[in-house]
Amino acid sequence: MSYEVNGQTIETNPNGYLENQDDWNEEVGKVIAEAEGVEMSDKHWDLVNHLRDEFFNNGGSQPNDRNLVKAMSAAWGEKINSKDLYTLFPKQPSKQAGKIAGLPESRRKGGY
Repeated sequence: MSYEVNGQTIETNPNGYLENQDDWNEEVGKVIAEAEGVEMSDKHWDLVNHLRDEFFNNGGSQPNDRNLVKAMSAAWGEKINSKDLYTLFPKQPSKQAGKIAGLPESRRKGGY
């Protein structure tokens, strides 16, 4: 599988995760989101950027859904729950947003 972005082919693994995280930019994220059926808003990008920051600046950390609820509640200044994140990313927020963020496929289980 691969994505076509601005005439460039971006290679992925069979599940659609980027083979090379350096291939990612916002345009690539938009193409992946479209393929996932996700229409990106500012809150979507907040979550994607948080995941990228955690991965690249915190030793490869890939937060689970529970940690994302806490982080996004703080970032948005409102109390949210996992349902709010599933509204944004229905195929499991930590994994689907991670795919859109160009991160490696997470091998851990579940959200909590």
